[in-house]
Formats: sequence, C-alpha cells, structure tokens
Amino acid sequence: MREAKQIDFDGQNIYTGIDVHKKSWQVSIYTDHFEHKTFTQPPVSKTLVSYLQRTFPGGKYHAAYEAGFSGFWAHDELTDLGVDCMVVHPGDVPTTDKERRHKTDPRDARKLAKQLRSGALEAIHVPSRRLREDRSLIRQRKTLRKEETRVKNRIKQFLHFRGVDIPVHFSNSYWSGAFIKWLEEVSLYCETGTATLSSLLRQLSSRRKELAYLSRDIRALSKTEAYSDKVTYLRSLAGIGALSAMIWLSELGDIHRFRNFDQLCSYVGLVPWEHSSGDHETTGGLDRRGNKVLRTVLIENAWVAVRKDPELMLAYSQYIKRMKGQQAIVRIARKLLRRIRFVLVNEQALGQV
Repeated sequence: MREAKQIDFDGQNIYTGIDVHKKSWQVSIYTDHFEHKTFTQPPVSKTLVSYLQRTFPGGKYHAAYEAGFSGFWAHDELTDLGVDCMVVHPGDVPTTDKERRHKTDPRDARKLAKQLRSGALEAIHVPSRRLREDRSLIRQRKTLRKEETRVKNRIKQFLHFRGVDIPVHFSNSYWSGAFIKWLEEVSLYCETGTATLSSLLRQLSSRRKELAYLSRDIRALSKTEAYSDKVTYLRSLAGIGALSAMIWLSELGDIHRFRNFDQLCSYVGLVPWEHSSGDHETTGGLDRRGNKVLRTVLIENAWVAVRKDPELMLAYSQYIKRMKGQQAIVRIARKLLRRIRFVLVNEQALGQV
C-alpha cells in the first residue's frame, strides 16, 4: 500500500486577517500567492491556531486585527500560541472607496489579510499585561470621578427644580462636610421628595468611599519598585503631583519606545491637524488622534505649572501678547512635555546633578 505524502509548509508565510466581534470572528486566510478561505468561527484563539496548524503544518503564521472594544487579549493569546500577531489602528488600514461604500465583515477580513501580506500595515504599540492592569486602576478612578460629578450635578438640579436655594457660603465647588450635612437636613414638601434627595446623597457617599479606596490603591502602587523612582522624577516638575505622575507612567509605558520628541508629541496628540492641496495649506487645532487621557492631563499640568514656574510664567505672558490663552497654554504644554521626557529618559529629577 502506497504511503500518503506528508504535507509540509515549512518556511511559507500564512497571512490571517481577523474582523473581531464579541460573538464571532470573521477570518480570511491568504498564502503568498492565493486566497485560501474566508469563514466565520467562534472568538477562540486556539480554534484558529488549530486550523492553521492542521491545514498549513510548519508554516509561519501571521495575523492582524483592528484595535477596538476587544482590547489586546486576542493578541496575547495568539502570540503565546506562536502566531506573529499585530494590532492596527482602524484609521491606518488602506481602504478603497468601494470598500467604504460596501462594508461587510468578510470584506474587512480579506482587506486585513491582503494588506498584511503586502506589508502595508503598521502595528500599534501593545502595552504589557502588567501595564494594562495598572492603567485600568488609574482610569477607573477617572471614571468614578466623572460619576461623582454627575451625581453632584443631579443634586443641584434637583434642588433648583424645587426652588431650594443653596446658601451663599456653600456656593463654591468644594463639597465640604458641612455642606453635605446641610443637604441631609433639607426638608422638601413631601416625604417622597426627601427620600429622592436621600437616595442621591447615598449615591454620592458611595462614590466618595470608592474613590478613597482607589486613591489608597494608587498611592500603594506608586510606592512599588516599578514606579517609585519615576514618580520622584516627575514630581520634581512644577505642575505634576503624585496622581498626575502615575497617569503619565501608566499611559506612556517605556519612554524609550519613542525615538524622538516629535514622536512623543504625536502619541500625546499635541500636534495640529493639517490639510494641503496644491497651493492651499490649512492648519487647524490639535489633532484628535493621540492619547486623549495624556493630552488632557498635560494641559491641566501646564495650567498649574504656569502659575508656579517663573520661566513658564514668563513664557506664557509673552505668548498671550500675540495669541489667545488656549493657544498659549498649548505651547507651554510642549515645554512641559520636553521636561517630562528629559527626566524620564535621563532618570533624574529636574535640577539634580
């Protein structure tokens, strides 16, 4: 009996484009010369890798999918299973007008596979699993702070709607213990109204307690070996406190992955958008691409720094002679970002010999 010949794809590249969804993956597989197959499978990395190993034994497996709601867990699993996987920015995937007008999951998967094969895709940076977990803790605090603000606004709107005036000495933005006590003693026309206000106050109390827990956890994290020295470097800069330092470190990761200052500016989103065509050239405000969290905290840090640092204060006073304050603070933010990069790259506090 004649023995069947063993199939071997040793050294051959197999390209896989994945259109990721919550309940399924649309997968398209290409070789160097042909389209193999486009199909739907469960969102399970092992299922895909088993198919590749069974169909193309010995091949070099490459995969790509767009960054989105699913995060990086698929990248982690596929990489652990031996697949060269990249995550790409959706806006950076080359797309034709026809593909935009007739968008389907199979078409998207094929597009990713073909562009991966041609080398036209550029991977975004995938943070380590540890860094992503640390980042989630700090982002959770920001989310909770927003929820606290919403509850405060609901309380104020509730009182205003019923004609209850807040005393003048409580009209500032700080919700002191005395103000909370006054709110608890407010009596409305009916018991149901008082019960509603009590419910809102309990929501506020709950969020404040959770914020205290998160702040404690972030302080503990900042004192660990991975962060303590870098927090010290950043806190030597005017305008940056302990929490801001942890936001910077968790969002940036390794500062050395940015080849130069311009690349760091691009990541933070501190570059203007521009459009040029022929003799017409238009430059606008800050580009929406970039890390929104870092761009926001950088502007906040800059407003504080410009009040505390004489050099930045002088620079700001000169800028506002020829531009608006918002434009001036962006230039101050660039100066502050240079300092941030300096202390992290050189691993020393500002002014340290």
